[in-house]
Amino acid sequence: MHKFLRAVGFSELNNRTEYEELVQKIALEADNRAYTSTDGDNMVAVFNKEFAPGTGIAVCGEFNENNRFFFEYAYPYLQGSVISSYEDVTVERHAAGESYAGVFDDSKIGVTIIFYLQNIIPYIRAKNAGLLPVKGTSVMLSALSVSGTIVMPLAKSESTKARVSKAVMNRSRLIEAARHGDEEALENLTLDDMDTYTAISKKIQKEDIFTIVDTSFMPCGVECDQYSILGEIKSVDKIVNPVTKEELYKLTVECNDIMLDLCINSMDLYGEPAVGRRFKGTIWLQGFINFPAE
Repeated sequence: MHKFLRAVGFSELNNRTEYEELVQKIALEADNRAYTSTDGDNMVAVFNKEFAPGTGIAVCGEFNENNRFFFEYAYPYLQGSVISSYEDVTVERHAAGESYAGVFDDSKIGVTIIFYLQNIIPYIRAKNAGLLPVKGTSVMLSALSVSGTIVMPLAKSESTKARVSKAVMNRSRLIEAARHGDEEALENLTLDDMDTYTAISKKIQKEDIFTIVDTSFMPCGVECDQYSILGEIKSVDKIVNPVTKEELYKLTVECNDIMLDLCINSMDLYGEPAVGRRFKGTIWLQGFINFPAE
């Protein structure tokens, strides 16, 4: 069973039988169904069932030539509501099945971001039609978490906020220039990183790390689409899974100038979320690519 099912309100699934019954219910009562053919005679199908606003479970599988459905996998999801990036996205198929990972480089973070692709059917259609790579796309990122903590915000004056914003913009420009082979920009980035490391090394001896670092976005563990984040909460919604009656928190978080929606079970969140406070936790990153034709 999927580890992040509890993030959408299914923490009490006790065995494989209950899980398969839930999958069958979703396939029969899906809110949305999407199909497309593959290279062979089979047809890929995705059934989505929403259990709370923006959250649900997707069931994926194939129909064979006899119109028989074979379940392959299911995963919980949160539909993102904000555009996180306008960078071009590369999509790669996972080796184990008909699932995909999206990859893009964002200059605001300076690292490669890998996410689990939610809308695989439009991508497969574009691939079969020979329309790849698709230009002019945008990505709505979302995340599920099974462990999070609320951290109090840092006190920042308006002048400090303006200075930080200017520094972020300058760094983004340097990263973009370095991508295009600007050696001076690369050297400046290296020097900035060295200065930052030196400053933090001195402060960390007397100060708590969360009074120094405002936000962070770092890969976590061995799976490439899981991250450890620290970000500022921009909005908070408390929703309920009507099937299990479990309470969920749906948060919009800004992390290193990247906006994303996040869902976590209230039982897994330590602290009371509020706008302005920070969320710290491990997330499974998902993404929905807005193709121009959609």
